[in-house]
Amino acid sequence: MYRVWDFVTNYSLLLIAGALLALVWANVDPHSYHQMVEYPIWFNDLVGIDASKWLHTYGEEFGITEVGDVTRVLTAHFLVNDILMAFFFAIAAKEVWEAIILESGSLRGKKAATPLFATAGGMIGPIAVYLGLAALLGSDTYDAVSRGWAIPTATDIAFSYLVGRLVFGAGHPAVRFLLLLAIADDAAGLVILAIFYPSAEVAPEWLLVSLGAAIFVYVAFNWLPRRLDRGNQDRPNSTWMRQKLSFWPYLLAGCISWFAFQKSGLHPALGLLPIVPTLPHADRAFGIFAEAEQYLTDLLNHVEHLLKHPVEVILFLFGLFNAGVEFSSIGSPTWLVLGGLVIGKPLGVLLFGWFAAGPMKLGLPSGMRMVDLLVIGCVAAIGFTVSLFLASVAFDSTAMLGDIRLQEAAKMGALFSFGAALVAIVAGKLTGVQKRNT
Repeated sequence: MYRVWDFVTNYSLLLIAGALLALVWANVDPHSYHQMVEYPIWFNDLVGIDASKWLHTYGEEFGITEVGDVTRVLTAHFLVNDILMAFFFAIAAKEVWEAIILESGSLRGKKAATPLFATAGGMIGPIAVYLGLAALLGSDTYDAVSRGWAIPTATDIAFSYLVGRLVFGAGHPAVRFLLLLAIADDAAGLVILAIFYPSAEVAPEWLLVSLGAAIFVYVAFNWLPRRLDRGNQDRPNSTWMRQKLSFWPYLLAGCISWFAFQKSGLHPALGLLPIVPTLPHADRAFGIFAEAEQYLTDLLNHVEHLLKHPVEVILFLFGLFNAGVEFSSIGSPTWLVLGGLVIGKPLGVLLFGWFAAGPMKLGLPSGMRMVDLLVIGCVAAIGFTVSLFLASVAFDSTAMLGDIRLQEAAKMGALFSFGAALVAIVAGKLTGVQKRNT
């Protein structure tokens, strides 16, 4: 990503605006809010949630008693969470892909070892705290909430980056360490979402369709033109592809891959991930959120630049369609998610980071202290965006614990994780963090 401060600030403000609007709306007029979220846009046989399930749960609210022989309904919520959010996850996947595959990638080599260990701790710690506290509340509570174990593992990259700069200053090595941790956390989160939270019964044969689309678009529009251009510095075939076809073949392949993911049972928001590595990319990356990437002209970075403003709007809609939780929904899942984030995340990052840097002798970046790991863990405890998303897939909207809706209570915990920013600022003061702005 490029021009990081402007990008992240705009992203954050729009997301917060959507979330605040949703909170106010859901608590002032919950009926109209939920009608907006579950509004049926299109009854069809191709895209959307199960029509009979929607009819049973929401049909009465909309005065709809039957939907004929159609099998799916495209709701406003499905449009935002399952279709539009695919572009957000594609951007995250782009950063992960470059960080891993390119020679200068930030997740390659020894320099990434300690952050990767800290990332593991920042996921194991929250899971242990979440499930441990749930077990203390009794078997009934544990059985009801255990499916949400992944919700507190998330780290919101943009908000963590903003808070990290406030605590450490833009020039502190801990900020780069935090970004490495956050992007690795995102990569692990995508794997968790794909493996542990399928949207339906898994039909793996459909993943071959996605794989086929990715292979075809890579060979036909990336590898073959470069192959034909070998020895010719003018690169006529690659230039023609870029100028005449641009990203359109990849968008078509993305649509096929997205549809295949929906049919496969994996969450369709991940449907663009197989296509991201097929786009022509630069030979190097300047690092996560590096401003210099604005000067890269390869198709992968060009597509990311084109998605910048649309994704900002998508994240506003995501906040609006997912953060509308009534305050009466606060319950034990809220505190479990929050406890996993603000207790488990800092402790996990500190313990695993210390083990990697100390006993394993992998070390810390020059200018970073061991105690900074604790502060980084506090900053990384801001789950928000991905935690909200995981809450929406971990619990069915009708799942209950007593008179509390599990999904809404868990979402409230993700929203409350904003409090980790204050915890991080206080922790930075108490541990004597010296801000470095250059």
